[in-house]
Amino acid sequence: PKGVVVSHRSIIDYIEWILNEDKICPKPDDIIGNQSPFYFDNSVLDIYLCFFKGIKLVIIPEEKFLFPKDLLQYLYTKHINYIFWVPSLLNNIAKNKILDSSKPKFQKILFAGENMPTKTLNYWMENYPGTTFANLYGPTEITVDCTFYIIDKTFKENESLPIGTSCRNTQVMIFDESNQLITKSNQIGEICVRGSCLSLGYYNDLEKTNSVFIQNPLHQKYEDRVYKTGDLGYYTADRHIILTGRKDQQIKHNGYRIELGEIELALGDFDAIEGVCVVYDEQNSIIRLFYESKKEISKAEIFNHLKDKLPKYMLPQEYIWLETLPLNPNSKIDRKALKTFKKESK
Repeated sequence: PKGVVVSHRSIIDYIEWILNEDKICPKPDDIIGNQSPFYFDNSVLDIYLCFFKGIKLVIIPEEKFLFPKDLLQYLYTKHINYIFWVPSLLNNIAKNKILDSSKPKFQKILFAGENMPTKTLNYWMENYPGTTFANLYGPTEITVDCTFYIIDKTFKENESLPIGTSCRNTQVMIFDESNQLITKSNQIGEICVRGSCLSLGYYNDLEKTNSVFIQNPLHQKYEDRVYKTGDLGYYTADRHIILTGRKDQQIKHNGYRIELGEIELALGDFDAIEGVCVVYDEQNSIIRLFYESKKEISKAEIFNHLKDKLPKYMLPQEYIWLETLPLNPNSKIDRKALKTFKKESK
């Protein structure tokens, strides 16, 4: 695994940004429930907010996350009301409707690390109408998060959730393939970041560091580092950023350029599907859709749902049902495992 060297300055700057955002800053009597392992960058928020604010941090036992009902009871017993989790864990609770029977007293729910399904968010917001929800975004290389969006409206289940606007002391820009700055709405490009949030690079790997921490393409007047995230996105009309996927999830299939994330989004309002991941088999030129649901759904039913939303060239060739999508150690959907999945589709 890559080692990212993050400076004390960047961590202090990150935490001071949160402390100055009233809507997501914890109060003196809040109790944070830590989900992220300490090797995962999301834990930086939990640990240093605890120190900076002098508030209580509960390190939730890892096994609690295997049993959502027990987890919620544990949160309630410990009076945890502030969490910063990955969406997959929030989805595990939502798909089983566990909040209907057990409901901790959350005041602030932050999430980051992967796309939050709008269907999952709507379930949580229905159960916590007075709670603050925020979508945070950022790779480890920019010290945890560089954009945020405080949820202030209801989204349709097939709508994308914005990652919002830049955090303090951070500039987020979008460049096209020619390194030209994108300013227009709805034009997809690579998300790039500059500011005091940037890490120092990769430990013992200058070649990799110099390939993604580059001189600002907008000028050559002085050293001005910009980090190329590898994530793709675009501006909405109100200048929020929508994340569409990663460059390595943008494929060329039968001559067409396809964003795999668009296929996943098109299934966001399919009620029976509780989780979805689309991968591309380069060797066999196959778009393969994995979905999680309580029972197997016919290929025809999924196809009929997608055919009016996507052009024919974007429709998956294989549909594979799993009772549970695999998660990696950081509790995100394990796309690498699904890329090498051997089960034959029916």
